[in-house]
Amino acid sequence: MNRLKAANAITSSRIVFALLILFAPVFSVPFYVFYFLGAATDMADGIIARKLNQESSFGAKLDTVADLVFVIAVLIKIVMNVIVPTWLWIWTAIIALIKLINLISGFVVCRKFVAVHSIMNKITGGIMFCLPLFIGLKLPQEVISGICIIACAAATFAAIQEGHYIRTGKVTEQQIRNER
Repeated sequence: MNRLKAANAITSSRIVFALLILFAPVFSVPFYVFYFLGAATDMADGIIARKLNQESSFGAKLDTVADLVFVIAVLIKIVMNVIVPTWLWIWTAIIALIKLINLISGFVVCRKFVAVHSIMNKITGGIMFCLPLFIGLKLPQEVISGICIIACAAATFAAIQEGHYIRTGKVTEQQIRNER
């Protein structure tokens, strides 16, 4: 089976952009170029996979790995260069714990690891995408804190909603298929 398809190549390029982000000065033009290119691949790979009828389990897994690598690279770059308040670390840890419980619950309930593609998860992703843009603008700390509160509130709601969908069986096969 030929796994080197257009959509998978686009997804793989996100991993390359993630690695390039690690070598670019934070909040510099190259940082944002790689950031936007990585985000563009995240939006484009699924559209192309569907248009070219290249949706696959492998592509879905590759997409998840590419997302994870990209997020980790951006987080490493930002966390190493900005002061993160304690309250934000704690809130982020709580969200991560909820997501971990959801992952375990999904495995128990659905007999596979699931990522629920709910509207709220997509909205949260959009908000999270904007965070490095706002941080790079060097806005006053109060404004950045307000934006972080909105992002964490959305992420908390999305994580709780995801867990509710999984544990009550209200998650649809389309939401858990995890195919691009």
